[in-house]
Amino acid sequence: MRPPDLADLSAFVVVAELRSFAKAAARLGLSRSRVSETIQALEERLGVRLLNRTTRSVAVTDAGERLLARLRPLLRDFDAALESISAFREAPAGVLRLTVPPPVARVTLAPLLARFLAQYPQISLEISADAALIDIVANRFDAGIRPDDRVEGDMIAVPLGGELRGVVVAAPSYLARCSPPTTPKDLQAHECIMFRLPNGGVLSWPFEKNGHRLEAAVSGRLTVNDLDVAVSAALDGAGVLYTGLDYVAPMIKSGQLVPLLEDWRTRSATLFLYYPSRRQVPVRLQVFIEFLREHLRDGRLLALSR
Repeated sequence: MRPPDLADLSAFVVVAELRSFAKAAARLGLSRSRVSETIQALEERLGVRLLNRTTRSVAVTDAGERLLARLRPLLRDFDAALESISAFREAPAGVLRLTVPPPVARVTLAPLLARFLAQYPQISLEISADAALIDIVANRFDAGIRPDDRVEGDMIAVPLGGELRGVVVAAPSYLARCSPPTTPKDLQAHECIMFRLPNGGVLSWPFEKNGHRLEAAVSGRLTVNDLDVAVSAALDGAGVLYTGLDYVAPMIKSGQLVPLLEDWRTRSATLFLYYPSRRQVPVRLQVFIEFLREHLRDGRLLALSR
């Protein structure tokens, strides 16, 4: 017996799933009579009835259900195989939608956007700066960028390189009236600018030295949920701030902010781009991932957003 054609098997799957010859014909771009003839020829070739049909309904037989269950994954693999070579024939194009923390959007992505758009003129970027974790599937994002400990376990996560590092800083005007802390415990005596996370919690201040880890007990009269406000307040001498090193690096260099507790290691993490688990990644996302990895491979520090 000659094996059935792939087109015939695909037609059967469409009819079985839609339970309608008319709907299957519309999806396949064929006439209803052509689809009916294809299924009838397939049944004759296999020697078994796959579908029971009347003028009003279509039902899958037991044999048809068994064949359908085996064909679905095979046809998905076939489609995936064809898509896997699309990168060799398709120019990267379309809209790429990303959700990223605001500091990462400003410090890490913003300097690279013009270069990426110039390199890939057929790709459009839509970047949403979101402090809160966003469901990228429900909100129809192609991907997100977050520190490793904020990526859901069912996502495909790609490390982008570099290290997320924190730093404790204060303005010279604050240090002129308050002695700088020498240990994390000294922070208890200082006005600390607290950062409210999107989930309602407050950002912790962890430290490490010689294998010893501790979380500083800090408090302060100012609590904010926007990093720009926190940094502005620190610049004005409102208190001590724990934030991302890259975000305040220019202010440290200019002397507007002074790093504190430098012999203690602060929070560190790796930045990941993540996307839903699926067999094939859109070409536009593939080239964006490679672009970021290429431009971040030098390990330069990235903004910390937790």
